Formats: sequence, structure tokens, C-alpha cells
Amino acid sequence: MKEFMKLIKTTSFELAVYSKGDPESSKLALVLPGKLDTKDYAHMRSHVDFLADKGFFALSFDPPGTWESPGNISLYNMTNYIKAANELISHFGNKPTFIMGHSRGATITTIVGTRNEHVFAFTPVMSSFAKGVFLEREDKDWKAQGYWSSKRDLPPGGGEKVKEFKLPYSFFEDQANYDLTEEIISSTRPKLFILGKHDDLATPDVVRDSFSLFANPKELYELDSGHDYRLDPKLIDEVNEVVGSFLDRTIS
Repeated sequence: MKEFMKLIKTTSFELAVYSKGDPESSKLALVLPGKLDTKDYAHMRSHVDFLADKGFFALSFDPPGTWESPGNISLYNMTNYIKAANELISHFGNKPTFIMGHSRGATITTIVGTRNEHVFAFTPVMSSFAKGVFLEREDKDWKAQGYWSSKRDLPPGGGEKVKEFKLPYSFFEDQANYDLTEEIISSTRPKLFILGKHDDLATPDVVRDSFSLFANPKELYELDSGHDYRLDPKLIDEVNEVVGSFLDRTIS
């Protein structure tokens, strides 16, 4: 299947994308990477390919200021990530949209999935988004230094070569604006939560507690995995199968 656009200009950003499927499709799918992750990791590309095979025009993108998306790392925060996802939905004509994401991308998925009227269903995979809960806590060293150094393996993932990001403290300050509000948890759009049974970041208890707050319809799937299921092709395929079944039930 042909790969399409590499760089898309939305209202506010230029975004590097990996896309598959027919741009004229009547339905859109977005696949959102985790914190400082890239569209080119194996699980992101596999999910895009799978959703394109199901008739979506599907894409993943590097959030503003990261990897191949132009701009300074200071652009990278939850506010701009949310804005970028919403602007992509608008860019492609506000089609009926399915959105899924991993880790921090799952948190963005939950916010966009409940607030954007064009999203008909969403799947957060291993999200730590619960009332007052995030992966980062107040960090005096981070604040004093002004940035937090984080390394990510180069795509497709799992190798020794890494890319280093110096994430500014403003990222931490920005995320304090987001929590599970009544508006979010009362959404009646179909939603599929996926947890990793051995996840030590977005722990199973955190995901289950978050899941329990949400209104129906909702489903929970437990993957026999740690947080980085992206390193195991069989687990990636399992997530695809589970998402595909969910969409078949939702769309039918």
C-alpha cells in the first residue's frame, strides 16, 4: 500500500507524518506516540498499516518540536500535542475519526477522544491518565536545571543508538493543567482501554482505576506485556487484532 505525505502544515504546526491508505476515505484514524516517542517506531507503523487495511486513511505523527517535526523542543507539551491532533482532524475534513495512542499518546487520545466531536471511538493503550496521576512528579533538580535529559532508541526501536532530548521544565508545568474532569469521564463514546499486566509505568492498578471512572460503553483488555510492547512483534499484532475486533463491534 502506498505511503503518502511526509510533512503536513496545519494551522499552527508543521508535522512529520507516516500515513497509509486512501486520503479520500470517508474515515480517518490517528495513532499517537508516547512521550518523546516517534511515529516511526514499529508499533506506530504497524497500527497505521493495520487501520489502513480496515479502510481508514491512517496516520501517525511526530509531535511538534520532536524527531522530524520542525521546531524547538519547547513546542513539545500536552497543550500543543492536543492542538496538533485536533488540527489534523480538521485538516482532513473533520471525517469520522478513530484515535488510539500509547502511554502519553494514550492520555492525549483520551482528551481528544472525548472533546473532539468528530471522534466516534478511541483506544488509550497503557495510559497513566487518572485523577491527579501522571508519570512525572515534582522534580527539584529538573526545575533547577531547567530541563530533563531523556534518551530514546532510534526507530524502529530496540537498538543501542539513541536520540537525546532536553525536555524543558515548562512541559511539567503545562501538564498540571490536565486531569480527568467530569466532562471526560462522562463521555458515552465507545472506548477500549488496554493495560499491560507487567507494566511498571502505567501500572495495571492505575489503568483499572481510571477505567472504572469512565461511563459506558467501555471495554478493558489486559495484554500480557510490560510498557514497551512495541519491542515484541507478536504483542503488536495482538493489539491490532483487539483494536480491529473493537472497531468491528463499534462500526457495525
